[in-house]
Amino acid sequence: MASLGELERAVMDLLWAGQEAATANTLRDLLAQSTRSPEGSGHEGKDLAVTTVLTVLSRLERKGLVERERGTRPHRYQAVSSRADHTAELMHEVLGSAPDREAVLARFIGSVSATEAETLRKLLDHS
Repeated sequence: MASLGELERAVMDLLWAGQEAATANTLRDLLAQSTRSPEGSGHEGKDLAVTTVLTVLSRLERKGLVERERGTRPHRYQAVSSRADHTAELMHEVLGSAPDREAVLARFIGSVSATEAETLRKLLDHS
């Protein structure tokens, strides 16, 4: 699975957070809102053209992360899977590429908090 660029990640964050499919215009507006300072002093980033958002959506569609509803105009986009599913897939991919999976798992487990370790124990006990 390909990694995500900054703008791709921002678009995916919006799609994962949303309850419904969104148009490129809606996503552009949400991206613009998210880059404004809390004091309302102006726009910290530059305005995005809708064509830029469409290009990002097209790349995300090719990567298999979003799907486009073609029956509507303008097209609406939604995430193919949840953020948790995507993250788990990335973890499997990284683990699968490691020559010593046991060492990677040991290193990972050694770096988690006590609360996360307890969660892992519970999940393993119930699987």
